Amino acid sequence: MCTSSLAELLAGVQAGRPPAADGGLTVLAQPSPRDLGVFAFTAHHVVFADVEASWVRDRIPAGDLNAPLSPAFLQALAERTGRQVGSIDMLAVAPPATGAPPLPLREIAGSAHARVTRAFQYRDAVRVWAVEGGLVTVGRGVAGRWEVAVEVEQAHRGRGLGRLLVESARHLAPGPIWAQVAPGNAASVRTFLAAGYVPVGAEVLFTSFTPG
Repeated sequence: MCTSSLAELLAGVQAGRPPAADGGLTVLAQPSPRDLGVFAFTAHHVVFADVEASWVRDRIPAGDLNAPLSPAFLQALAERTGRQVGSIDMLAVAPPATGAPPLPLREIAGSAHARVTRAFQYRDAVRVWAVEGGLVTVGRGVAGRWEVAVEVEQAHRGRGLGRLLVESARHLAPGPIWAQVAPGNAASVRTFLAAGYVPVGAEVLFTSFTPG
């Protein structure tokens, strides 16, 4: 695969041009000191870390499509970089939407909500909007891509508010927007699919802090 940066690779994915399903492995530099991790696309993995490509390839047997996301390799990379292994999430992306969001959102600042605190740990230029029963954050995450996170209060769940919040993010972001979704959270997966987000792979990020 010929790409010089993670931003270039992600631009291709969001335009419908994922890495070739060739069983290959791409090793790229970190786009920032914060962003380090592994992507799994269909039959192709991408490791973005400031380590030698030879170090990565020595620990991943050629043709082993499970090795890059295996506990053994992830832990080795964590120890090599002094990071903590995050969760393995489904990675999805959606095109921007025109017009007003489908909810009467109000932008807020200074929120101490745990979801907002987490967003500031992982993203830059974070903005937060709230509506009765929930909130949505949009910010620049890995390699500058736009990312969304939402929270729905317990009493308001099961009424479609989550779908409207993640759909709203498509109106709030100025470009394609990405989502990381825990695959075991079936309700959340269904919510993002219903709002027009398309699964493109899996992702695990490594942090230098204790995730909230």
